[in-house]
Amino acid sequence: MNIYFACSITGGREFESVYQELVSTLLADGHEIPTSHLAQSEVMEQERVISPHEVYERDADWIKNCDALIAEVSVPSHGVGYEIGFALNLGKPVLCLHHRDRKVSKMITGNPHPALSISAYQTVDKAIESARIFVRRS
Repeated sequence: MNIYFACSITGGREFESVYQELVSTLLADGHEIPTSHLAQSEVMEQERVISPHEVYERDADWIKNCDALIAEVSVPSHGVGYEIGFALNLGKPVLCLHHRDRKVSKMITGNPHPALSISAYQTVDKAIESARIFVRRS
């Protein structure tokens, strides 16, 4: 499955280790993740050399061509929120994962879209389990 992975970049990286474990597990499970670089610690350096227009065009194309989007939303991000809405508008299944102790925007938690799933986790293993269940259902 082609999965678009979304996570905070400029808004904060405190869940970076979760991003990395999610992405590495999904890749090991045989999935394609064109945004796997977003989980890496060097992402700010890598993305700095690309213009905002190029990022938009590249990422919009990746979302259009993905089978599903998985977003880690524990850290608020304008970009991730936009990507979630963009994917839902295209009819893509979307999973929003967040640490259970973090507040998530009511625009996400209150969204009744049938393609949207939301899952809180306490441990990275629970986040991975939720992602795997979502992928099997999608």
